[in-house]
Amino acid sequence: MYIRISILLVSFVLFSTGCQQNNAENDHPKEKHNNQYMQISDQNPDDRNHLDNEQLATHLANVASDVPNVNNATAIIAGPYAVVGIDVDEHLDRSRVGTIKYSVSEALQHDPYGKTAVVIADGDITERIRLMGMKIREGYPIQGIIDELSAIVGRYMPDFPINENQPSNPDQNKEIISDQEKENLDHIEKEQSKD
Repeated sequence: MYIRISILLVSFVLFSTGCQQNNAENDHPKEKHNNQYMQISDQNPDDRNHLDNEQLATHLANVASDVPNVNNATAIIAGPYAVVGIDVDEHLDRSRVGTIKYSVSEALQHDPYGKTAVVIADGDITERIRLMGMKIREGYPIQGIIDELSAIVGRYMPDFPINENQPSNPDQNKEIISDQEKENLDHIEKEQSKD
C-alpha cells in the first residue's frame, strides 16, 4: 500500500509541475510592448459614424475641393454611389484636367466614404449636379434629378430637322376593301372631321 501512495504522490508532483506554464517561454514577442501587454480591440470598419446623404455629399465635395487646382466641387449621392463634379480653370489643357481628375479620384479612394465615387470635370455637368443637389435638399429628390437629367440629355442629344419629303404610307385597310366601301369610309371620315 505504501508503494501505491508513493507512486500516486510522485505522479501528482510530476503532473502538477508539467502543467505549470512558463510565461517567459509562451510570450509572443509581437504582443510585448515595454514589458507590458497591449490590449487591442477588434474594430469593425462599419463602426464609423454614419452620415446621411446630405452630410456625405458635403464631405465628399470638401475632400475634392482640398485637391490642388480644384476651384470648387459638388457631389450627389445615389444609393451606394456618389457623383462628384469638380470645377477647374477653363484654360487648362485636357491632359492637365485629366491629371487633376485622377488626383481627386485618388483622394476619394483613400476616404472611407468615397470609394465608389465617380469624378466629372465637365463644367456643364458639374453645374447640373449642383442644381440636382439643391433640388434634393429642397425636398424634390425625384423631380430634381429627372429635370436635370432631361436637361443633360436635351443638351447632348442631336436635333434633326423634319424631312419634308417623306413618302406617304398607303392605308393598307383601304386597299382590301371595295370601291363602294372606300367611298363610304371617306364620307364617314369627312363627317367626323367636321365635328
